[in-house]
Amino acid sequence: MDEHSEQRTGPGTDVPVVALTGEIDLAVAPSLQKRLNLLLSRGSTTIVVDLLGATFLDSIALGVLVSTMDECRKAGGDLHLVVTEPRILKVLKITGLADTFTIHSTRQGSSDVQHSDGEEGQS
Repeated sequence: MDEHSEQRTGPGTDVPVVALTGEIDLAVAPSLQKRLNLLLSRGSTTIVVDLLGATFLDSIALGVLVSTMDECRKAGGDLHLVVTEPRILKVLKITGLADTFTIHSTRQGSSDVQHSDGEEGQS
């Protein structure tokens, strides 16, 4: 993974965006898990993971995303993925997770996600 950053979807929003680039695999899964757990511990119930710059996602990293999605949903939120990479989309489809995750093709599309407090996000 070349980059691991957190941004907000827009001014005044409380939905964090974690942007990832490069290969998201066993080597980076622990740091990704820590970052996502930190967001959850700070009260975020909805998180956007931007995979537009990602080229690969292995099963360990996918497990991190699934467990985070479960935690978000238990808290009344969701985990949104922004992804267009055909290989990553294929993995999501093969595993049946394409229908489980909320998937967007652009970061703009994810800007309308629900806030942690249940209010609609603003673009």
